[in-house]
Amino acid sequence: MESLVSTARQQIRLWATAHRDVLLYDDESATLLDVASGKQLHVPWRTLTAFEEKLHPETQQPYFVLQFNDGKQIALVDPGGVAFAPSTENSGPVPNLPAVMCLRDFLTLKQRVDHYLYDHPDEPPPRESLDLIMICIAILDGARAVGFDVGDLEGELEKALNEVERRTG
Repeated sequence: MESLVSTARQQIRLWATAHRDVLLYDDESATLLDVASGKQLHVPWRTLTAFEEKLHPETQQPYFVLQFNDGKQIALVDPGGVAFAPSTENSGPVPNLPAVMCLRDFLTLKQRVDHYLYDHPDEPPPRESLDLIMICIAILDGARAVGFDVGDLEGELEKALNEVERRTG
């Protein structure tokens, strides 16, 4: 087990150094910083049960998958940073929801919702805006499940949802 953790830490340090635009890693505090969102995630090394380097099927770029004894799993990917499974606990079923997403995906989708709401204030938002909000909820629930503090992002999303509801009656 000690060898697994030692190898994983070393590989993560090297990967993060080579991908500073998406992820920073502080080994002393065992903290990952997702650059796109500015959110930190503590890595509980003592509970690591599996660590694997994989190649992305389309880009052929390496990425890492870490699995922990509580069933949580994260991947370190470029682009994206820290990736995880979205959770439909609060959103309910979401058609065509990818199996793995990241906070960068949330930020991109939230920007699209904001475009509908604030760049076109006199038009009712399209149905797509509500679909995007449901995906965003699933992303934030997945992020929280792996240990991110996303309370501020949930507050922003709630404001957008309230605005969509207000403008669509």
